[in-house]
Amino acid sequence: MISNQILQSTLAGVKGISRVEFCVMDMDGKEIASTADMGNCSGAAVEFGESSADAQEIQGYQYFKIYDEQQVEYILVAAGDGEDVYMIGKMVAFQIQGLLVAYKERFDKDNFIKNLLLDNLLLVDIYSRSKKLHIQTDVPRAVMIVESPTGRDNNVLEFSRACFGNNGKDFITAVDEKDVIIVKELPETDAVKEIEKTARNLIAYLEKEGVEGVRISYGTGIREIKEVSRSYKEAKMALDVGKIFFDDRNVIAYSELGIGRLIYQLPIPLCKMFIKEIFGGKSPDDFDEETLVTIYKFFENSLNVSETSRQLFIHRNTLVYRLDKLQKSTGLDLRVFEDAITFKIALMVVKYMKYMESFDY
Repeated sequence: MISNQILQSTLAGVKGISRVEFCVMDMDGKEIASTADMGNCSGAAVEFGESSADAQEIQGYQYFKIYDEQQVEYILVAAGDGEDVYMIGKMVAFQIQGLLVAYKERFDKDNFIKNLLLDNLLLVDIYSRSKKLHIQTDVPRAVMIVESPTGRDNNVLEFSRACFGNNGKDFITAVDEKDVIIVKELPETDAVKEIEKTARNLIAYLEKEGVEGVRISYGTGIREIKEVSRSYKEAKMALDVGKIFFDDRNVIAYSELGIGRLIYQLPIPLCKMFIKEIFGGKSPDDFDEETLVTIYKFFENSLNVSETSRQLFIHRNTLVYRLDKLQKSTGLDLRVFEDAITFKIALMVVKYMKYMESFDY
């Protein structure tokens, strides 16, 4: 169904060119959109709708039927002084009928993409409906999720559609009340660079439109349309895991999650057991700020003592003293790779537990 706003805009545009007044009514004679008051045509429109004629002149007004799949959807009324009113009205009726077809196709594609994302289609249905809707099945694609801090609203959805335009290759939709989902077609080469660039451009566009704090995640690229749901699930996980371990980034890829992806799938009781076995009653993030800064900087520099001490503006011996002190309290020597891995995982596990507890899990 075409929105009243689209109909009104179409009628106003044609009136500006032809100076002919128009009114679109439903089969009950109710006005949908118009450029002039034609309420006195309501009764005649109902009678015309019930007749067998496709076009008719009644008391100086031209009436036209607009069909949707052989069923009368609208009655168009045209009024003007020129001799071309009939021809212009016929053209407008044809244009609106074309809009009906276009919007129905878009609606059908939108429903198909939603069911594809949610894995609600049988394999045979995926390919048969793709063919019917003229959607290519074997091109590279990836799914992106756009999340705004205030939740999804129609502005974010419409802004995203405006940013991508109607290219017939990318699909922008929503399957819940939270996020906007984009199924993006990718080039054969440099697909990762392309989707990262697309995400950055979309964030910049939304910020320009006044939408701040947007986060975008995306799944891995896929070659077959049947795999779209997998890329969507990956993008969802990337969005969730990114909030925990990459909260300073507004674009996150599933392929960048690393060990965070594994930790995210651990049950909380198992996480608590792990922390207790490694650290007893203590938590690895209970250390003072100086110690924590030292630990994170040491990890950041791949366990390099010299580089870490240089970046912290401290003497090498001071850093060694801090690491020795940490070893005495935890039993883990961060200069030993295996102990460093254990400590790094423990920090991530604690961060994950705190995030989950904030949602009362």
